[in-house]
Order: sequence, then C-alpha cells, then structure tokens
Amino acid sequence: MIRVRAPAPPRVLAGLLAALVAAVPCAGGAAPVRVLYAGSLVGLFEDGLAPAFTRATGLQVLGRPGGSVALAHLIRDRLERADVFVSADPGVNRLLRPSGSAPAAAWFLTLARSTVVIAYSPHSRFAAALRDAAAGRVPWYRVLASPGLRVGRTDPALDPKGYRTVLVLKLAEAYYRRPGLLGRLLGDPANPRQVFPEEELVGRLASGQLDAGFFYLTEALEQHLPYIALPDAINLGNPAFARAYAQATYTDPAGVVHRGAPILYTVTISSTARNPSGAVRFVQFLYSASGRALLAAHGLLPVPPRVGGDARAVPRPLRVLAASGPE
Repeated sequence: MIRVRAPAPPRVLAGLLAALVAAVPCAGGAAPVRVLYAGSLVGLFEDGLAPAFTRATGLQVLGRPGGSVALAHLIRDRLERADVFVSADPGVNRLLRPSGSAPAAAWFLTLARSTVVIAYSPHSRFAAALRDAAAGRVPWYRVLASPGLRVGRTDPALDPKGYRTVLVLKLAEAYYRRPGLLGRLLGDPANPRQVFPEEELVGRLASGQLDAGFFYLTEALEQHLPYIALPDAINLGNPAFARAYAQATYTDPAGVVHRGAPILYTVTISSTARNPSGAVRFVQFLYSASGRALLAAHGLLPVPPRVGGDARAVPRPLRVLAASGPE
C-alpha cells in the first residue's frame, strides 16, 4: 500500500519541472542515459520518449526492453547496469530493495496505468469471430476456445503481463461463472505453445504466427491492432475495482504470490547509475508536459505521481513530483 499526500497543482508542477530540467547538469557531458524498460513500452520509447528527450536535452538514450521481472533480476545480479528502470508493476520493485552491496532502487514513482485487452490479427482466419466478440455479439472466451486458434501471452515467471493474464482469467471464471476457464484457454500457466518473450509477442501477432494474444491497451493502440475490450471487473485497469481484483491470486514457479491489482507503471533510478544526473533529467522529462503528452498519445492513462519504498531516498530534484510516504 502506498500512502501519499496530495501532489503539487499541475500548473505549479509544470513550471517547477521546466526549471529543474534546465537546471540539472549533465554528468559526463554527452554521456547517454541507459534505460531498462517494460517491453510493452517499446513503441513509446523508440518512437516517442527517446527522440523527444534527446531533442530537449541533447542526451542520447540507450534502451533495453524486456519483461519487468527479468530486467529487475538483470540489474540486481549486475548483468545490466541501468540508470533508469521502468517497470510494469510496482511489486517488481521489491526485487530491488536495498540488500547488502547489490544494486538497488530504494524508491519508485508511479508513472501511468493501463488495462489488459485481447488484441487479434485482422488477417486471422478467426478474424470475423473475433470481431463479433469485440462487438459483444458472442462471448470472447468462446471464440478463444475455438480449435486451432493460436493464443499468445508472456511468461508469468518473467513478466507482469504474463501473471496478469492468469489473474484476468481467474477473475473471468468468477465473473462469467465459468469454472475451469483458465485451464481451457491457457492450459498450464507456463504452456510453451503460448508463452513468448514480451518483446516478440506483437511481432508474432503481426506476422500471422498468432491469431490473438493478451496485451496492454497501449500496445494495441500503438500497433493499430483491433482488440477486444474486457469488462472493468476483470481487466485490471480500473482502480475502483481494486478490492475485487485482489480476490485473484497466482503463485509463480518461484513461490512468489501475485495478487490482482490495478496495472501501474513505475519509474526509478538504480543505485549503480553511471549517469545519475542524466537519469534525473530523464525522469523529470517523463512528468513534464511533453512527456505526459507522449504517454497519453501512446494509450497510457494518467495517475497521480506517488512515491513507493523509501521516500527519503528520492533524489532531491524529484521530490517535487509527488508526496512522500512509505510503501
């Protein structure tokens, strides 16, 4: 649970951010900012944030997308050295809590929210049935159960979208009163016929290797994919349903229990950042008017910026972004 006080008014915040972005010096001159980010944000980063940030600051961005859990392990195990880490789930930040001398991130800020949808290929031989499901003329779960229909999703052991897919299906079982629906549509949670790396999933759908898949709304909009919108009661996208979402749980192969909750993206700066001042400028840009406009243009929904973890560890230039408070 993140406890907060009200953030600064938008106009005041925008003015302060503009001044801060200009005031923070760039460490190492033209040193790039290394960003590890959730694979569902590839379009946003490559086509929006990275080039816009470079135009605004002169700093280059070196990005690596992937499953948020996998990326957090890479940072913690010193296999990747990130300046900035953008996760698709606040819970993933627990992996980077300070522990001994390992790379860490003691705090994080909420950035945006999204919702789970079922995107599909307009060229699929099941496209007509999927369009009927999108229009509400036939239940979507009946279409997904069609013999021969190829469904794609991400690994629940490595990616928040993977375990959220399982949670959505658990909620759907209760919502539609269809016990066993999860097993009929997904098989085993780690079913190798359905599970693919997050950064590959959109490409497999676009190339016709898959008929449909579980995605975030931002991915479907960025790729101009038709999609089936799910009810708020199961799509993990409406904060008003937080208590209902929490009724669904999934324990991954490592024994970690994941509980249903509204989908939130977060951002933090690693303790081993090579360009900490550039990282601060990048985070400030995310919350600037330009950054917020790019998030919205890529289908991400706004949330108040709030602090999780140790608020005292937030870099001073970023404390204006949100209220402080423990996770």
